[in-house]
Amino acid sequence: MQLRRLIKMAATSIWANKMRSFLTMLGIIIGISSVIVLVGIGEGTRKQVQNQIEKLGTNLITVNLTGRRNVGLSNSEIEELKTKPGIKSIAPSLQSSVNLKAGTKTYSTTLEASTPEYSEIRKINVSSGRFITKRDVENRYQVAIVGIDVANELYGTTNVVGQSMQVNGVSFTIIGVLEPQGSSMGGSGDDRIIVPLSTAQRLLKNTEIRTFYIEASSKDEVNNAKGYLELFLSKKFKNDTNSYRVFDQTSLLDTANETSKSMTMMLSGIAAISLIVGGIGIMNIMLVSVIERTREIGIRKAVGAKRRTILVQFLIESAGISCLGGIIGVLVGFLTAHGIKTLLKMPVSISGIVVVGSVTFSVVVGIIFGMYPASKASKLNPIDALRFE
Repeated sequence: MQLRRLIKMAATSIWANKMRSFLTMLGIIIGISSVIVLVGIGEGTRKQVQNQIEKLGTNLITVNLTGRRNVGLSNSEIEELKTKPGIKSIAPSLQSSVNLKAGTKTYSTTLEASTPEYSEIRKINVSSGRFITKRDVENRYQVAIVGIDVANELYGTTNVVGQSMQVNGVSFTIIGVLEPQGSSMGGSGDDRIIVPLSTAQRLLKNTEIRTFYIEASSKDEVNNAKGYLELFLSKKFKNDTNSYRVFDQTSLLDTANETSKSMTMMLSGIAAISLIVGGIGIMNIMLVSVIERTREIGIRKAVGAKRRTILVQFLIESAGISCLGGIIGVLVGFLTAHGIKTLLKMPVSISGIVVVGSVTFSVVVGIIFGMYPASKASKLNPIDALRFE
């Protein structure tokens, strides 16, 4: 019954000074809403990156040759690697920027060159037409698959199978259009063309292939396949580990998650500063409140109020202000996050744990920063308090 009365008295005091209470809450509101939004953006980005990596396949292994130039893998070495345990298929990859022309329209994009295995390994499909075949590679056919951005820029439509275009001044026939890919860490998957590897080597006058995509037999065979790859490359490059990099989706996902987690923690730390500032504001206002209500405290003590009762009353008041600020901050955070997601098209993911944790933390801030003013109020001498003007 006494606790209920104390809560009612605290609520009455807060309501009696609405504007001052709101201004006191403002630091907490800004802090909580900032935590909600920034953690939501961090978590949304992490999930987006995770989905993009998982779309590429959990049994994908990438090899990048980073050492001295003109040292790549020959066709015979690639065929030898295909026989190693755990390795299902290999697709060499060559990339370069090229200029396209169709009629009077020109466009710059990325050229990717590979073999038929590239489609299965990288999970790439066409919405119309076909992908590269073994025959295209063997005969150096001047054919290309285009992304929807390229098709729309050059022709204003995606119905372009059979059309011709110039790639760095050389005529190519479009044999397929890629399914929409969207944007990822490597850029837009719709702004590119794919051509046979042998054709690109002749077009670009570059036979040096430094990137290889390998598909393991299964997710469980990834580590086994990586072991054979690293052993083969170590032998080829005479134990010079700086000449190559071998990584799979799991390690890439772990790295992305760690980076995202670090960024989220840093942003949350910055937002938490607002909570500390808000807590200082609460302490300041509660000290002012103690001075204003000195005679009230003296009267209550004179009629028998215990020190603990005064302490709890002021703690309830400070915790109430902070908790209410936290709830309003969560609502503001939700609305801001929704606006960012809708208007800026940024990935935002807000979890219930963050919401509950934020409100709980706001209450803790109110109690901690309200402790000193509450303790000061409870220690007032009744006689001195009654004499206070």
